[in-house]
Amino acid sequence: MAMTLRSILPVLIFSIAIGSAARAQNDLPTHLVADLHTAFGTHLERAVHAKGVVLSGSFAPDPAAPKLTKAAMFARPMAVTVRFSDFTGIPTIPDNIGDADPRGFAIKFGPLDNPAMDIVAHSFNGFPVRTGVEFGELMRAIGASGPGAAKPTAIDRFLGAHPAAATFLTTQKPPPASYATAAYFGVNAFTFTDAKGRKTAVRYRFVPLAGEQYLDAAARAAAGANYLAPEIKRRVATGPIRFAWFAQIAGSGDKLDDPTVAWPETRRLVKLGVITISRLSAYQVRDSKRLMFVPGTLPDGVVPADPMIDIRTAAYPVSFAERQ
Repeated sequence: MAMTLRSILPVLIFSIAIGSAARAQNDLPTHLVADLHTAFGTHLERAVHAKGVVLSGSFAPDPAAPKLTKAAMFARPMAVTVRFSDFTGIPTIPDNIGDADPRGFAIKFGPLDNPAMDIVAHSFNGFPVRTGVEFGELMRAIGASGPGAAKPTAIDRFLGAHPAAATFLTTQKPPPASYATAAYFGVNAFTFTDAKGRKTAVRYRFVPLAGEQYLDAAARAAAGANYLAPEIKRRVATGPIRFAWFAQIAGSGDKLDDPTVAWPETRRLVKLGVITISRLSAYQVRDSKRLMFVPGTLPDGVVPADPMIDIRTAAYPVSFAERQ
């Protein structure tokens, strides 16, 4: 029987919708970088966490780590390269303002040309949105909500519909006394597999062994707009900076695919090792430009449990290519 336009139109519309959704998903990493530029401008730097400082040191695994994962990186010490940073894609953002939070802590384990693992963490236990699509919407809302925008602004409407994003933007800790005195969280979940095939869902956290220290209002004003890089240069020159790396173990009912929801503090923490930072890079501009920390760089025995990791892994090379 011959098909009429009327009979095939619903199928055609459905096919177009599915195709558009697929294209949008495939193009999402590129769109996300563009959305970050909408919010923060185009500076030929990182699209986010543009202002930072590079250091290096070593990682010593804890004996408890191999009980959770068969990953070979937990069998021996190895070198690390780290980058601390301020939030936003604005390379001149003042260190002493709230808009520079959360602070970033990126870690590359092993040689730069063949790392065993990359981690990208920040100083807030949670994320503003659940998906990459929502993150793009948030960035576009920020970009559309400048001083002259009519009320309610795009960001007002977005935050009204996304309470987790409102919490993220309004409950950050004060600026840290040092990058070395903030706690950092890997807000996406991963699944560890041990040598017997047993699986454990985890999230990461990094605890400063110097203790958490943050600035009050007077100290913030006195610190100035660019205090963090000189501070950590002085600090590491007098002795190593250390962070304990923990895996927070998921419990019953904990969401693995929703980084807006922090897991309860009652969840067990297993120490994975200690990161010791001992040297400041002498080539800050070069190293910041050439370094790319990709959260999908993982050893055998660790896989993403949160789909957002795949989106982040695809988006970071887009930003990297722009700044070369």
